[in-house]
Amino acid sequence: MKVKEYLLGQPERRSQALRTLFLLAMAAAIVAGTAARVTVAAGDDREPYAIGLWGDLPYSAVQAAGVPNLIADMNSQRLAFTAHDGDLKAGSSECTDAVYTQALGYFSSLNSAAIFTPGDNDWTDCDRTAGYNSLAQLDKERALFFSTARSLGKHPLHQEVQSSPLCLGISGSVPCVENRRWTYHGVTYATLNIQGSCNNLCDTAPDANEYAARNQADIVWMQDTFAEAIAHHSAAVMLISQADPGFDATDATRGPVRDPQTLAETDGLPDGFQAFLLALRDQVIAFKKPVAFVHGDSHYPRVDKPFLDAQGRRLENFTRVETFGDNAFKNNPEWDNNNVHWVKVLVDPRSREVFSYQSQIVPANRVAVPAP
Repeated sequence: MKVKEYLLGQPERRSQALRTLFLLAMAAAIVAGTAARVTVAAGDDREPYAIGLWGDLPYSAVQAAGVPNLIADMNSQRLAFTAHDGDLKAGSSECTDAVYTQALGYFSSLNSAAIFTPGDNDWTDCDRTAGYNSLAQLDKERALFFSTARSLGKHPLHQEVQSSPLCLGISGSVPCVENRRWTYHGVTYATLNIQGSCNNLCDTAPDANEYAARNQADIVWMQDTFAEAIAHHSAAVMLISQADPGFDATDATRGPVRDPQTLAETDGLPDGFQAFLLALRDQVIAFKKPVAFVHGDSHYPRVDKPFLDAQGRRLENFTRVETFGDNAFKNNPEWDNNNVHWVKVLVDPRSREVFSYQSQIVPANRVAVPAP
């Protein structure tokens, strides 16, 4: 007997069957609704995650031996990606090819994507050694670390690469391929080639033309990063570079000293940062959401809020993050691993502040106080 005939010929059974079909349909709807909710949750790209920040390493042979401990520590934790904010060696040491290949080995051993931005010790300061040209060294880094639109590391990320305005290389104008941008789980990140040594306006062989081209490119890349973050409705922005540009007059032992309202440098040195800082301040204020500025350079790990507006009011949505690094002990080199550590950033795009920070003290690199 066909189902239709059965239902038409048996009123009681027809009613029971309809109730059964109704209950089955409701169950199917519930299951479908649950599946739909699971799909939305699984596809939601704003789930919390963690990243690792490090830089200014290694500055000595002892630190070079300690870096694998740091990498192992990062690899032991589930990180979306890591970022090294520049300086692959000490400033006055020779810029040999081994410096760069050693660094490439470090980055290649990281389980997650590995981001890198150059440091002044890698290129602008290379001309402290006779026979080296800073632009030639930067070209070398561009070829080795930035030859594709992907990051380094075992699981690289695809990145946007700056193509204009142009920077300078040894043979003339070239794209600033070291400047990268990516949006990950609702947060927009970018690297910027901003250097110590007055951003290449002081030290052994300052280069005003190189600075002017790169500084303009950096400002445009930074502004475009905020524009992209707004277009993507990003919850926050993180910028990563090498230099400590100095934000006020309180830190003369570590970075440039400047008027926090005009952002003009007041310590008599060439100011390679004011134009960038003024442009950055405008973007931070307009964006309103959290902005993190990550740098190395002055070798003092910290998280603070040093950026003021033109009226002297603190920019509440701006946070400076400085990574560990350097601080090699000339008279006690066996202590050099004292600063071979990293910063873990917990990123929750759904939270109000988005970023929270944890210093990660690598147990195998503890010197003053042994690991428990």
